[in-house]
Amino acid sequence: MITPVVLAGGNGSRLWPLSRQMHPKQFLPLTGEGSMLQETLGRLAGLEHRAPLLICNEEHRFLVAEQLRQQGVANARILLEPVGRNTAPAIALAALQAVASEPDALLLVLAADHLITDVAAFHASVAWARALAEQGQLVTFGVVPTHAETGYGYIQRGEARGGMGFRVERFVEKPDATTAADYLATGDYYWNSGMFLFRASRYLEELERFQPSMVSACRASLEGAAADLDFIRLDAEAFQACPADSIDYAVMERTEHACVVSLEAGWSDIGSWSAIWEVSERDAQGNACQGDVLLHDSHDLLVHADHRLVATVGVEHLVVVETKDAVLVASKDRVQQVKQIVERLEAEGRSEHASHREVYRPWGVYDSIDQGKRYQVKHITVKPGAKLSVQMHHHRAEHWVVVSGTARVTNGQESYLVSENESTYIPIGQVHALENPGRIPLELIEVQSGSYLGEDDIVRFRDQYGRC
Repeated sequence: MITPVVLAGGNGSRLWPLSRQMHPKQFLPLTGEGSMLQETLGRLAGLEHRAPLLICNEEHRFLVAEQLRQQGVANARILLEPVGRNTAPAIALAALQAVASEPDALLLVLAADHLITDVAAFHASVAWARALAEQGQLVTFGVVPTHAETGYGYIQRGEARGGMGFRVERFVEKPDATTAADYLATGDYYWNSGMFLFRASRYLEELERFQPSMVSACRASLEGAAADLDFIRLDAEAFQACPADSIDYAVMERTEHACVVSLEAGWSDIGSWSAIWEVSERDAQGNACQGDVLLHDSHDLLVHADHRLVATVGVEHLVVVETKDAVLVASKDRVQQVKQIVERLEAEGRSEHASHREVYRPWGVYDSIDQGKRYQVKHITVKPGAKLSVQMHHHRAEHWVVVSGTARVTNGQESYLVSENESTYIPIGQVHALENPGRIPLELIEVQSGSYLGEDDIVRFRDQYGRC
């Protein structure tokens, strides 16, 4: 039976300011009602498969767990990478996990941030890939190109291997426009989707041939792994010793057993704002809009308004994205360069590349709505039954005003309830905790005051999410 492996790492920096380091594109609802991760899991319905295995950055673990809960996905395993080492080690971890319980396990490796609009066609390609994988082949999915795209790598197909399958002749890097047009004209090239299907044992055999140190490091990191709530936390020291490489470079370009199955299912990697414009519903003037948008004499725009009215007059071929703390205006044919803005923000020590004003936590979310030199104001939402850690701050005091729901507050040796329109005060150095004992979300306004207001001024004593 197939085990889906969902690679949920990556930062999606080309989709800034919506995608941030702490809340990247795979966790955002960019093309549907659910997030990209939830849409990926949703299209598994109809395939006979085991519980999925997800691999993600340690910082995103609670986002993954919450989105799985919302999707109704039970029994999923979540592997936490302490550092990024690219796709070849990530898939090796999944393969080692799979063969431990099922020696003949088939892995369907998917990215968490891809769009597929024709699920039936996707399932048909998976069926062809499965037949080849059961013969010992390492199968990748090649997307039938619709235009001469320069933003994707390509796969040249060789002789047929039955139905929709072919031997891989070669992998090629992202081409220039002329070369891409030549590839399209031949009909022998596919876009490289970065999705795979193979036996876990066969992948490990080939990886052992070409990168034995990678397999050893991954095996050691799993042998030293520890269970943490719903997560499998790898041995950090062992995994940091693992070489970093993509599956294409480490295995697929070197093995004699690589096959490609054609995929014609409305695929996109949603790698830029122009890609979102291409897959979005557009008006008669070619405009794709979301949110409170007012256009006049404007054409071929992508406008995304999160929190305010965005109006345009007499412009064309632009991307305009508004969030609570940042606005992007870019030419639609230069959106690949948004990544350079993100790099500048990071180099200048700013925070807008890493997090939104709204920051998600396992217990809920907070929005930093105002701040000054010695104060900060947050709107905090705590989920029913959730509790923040028992903690203390060295440099700040906190005032809490409950605006909805009921809070159970621990303040030193005291424990008491605070209801709507009531408030409480936490002095500097006081051990305290906040809990929502009710059935509806708890909302409160927190006013912090003190000489230092950084998130790292937290000493945790107890935490039900394992963050001590």
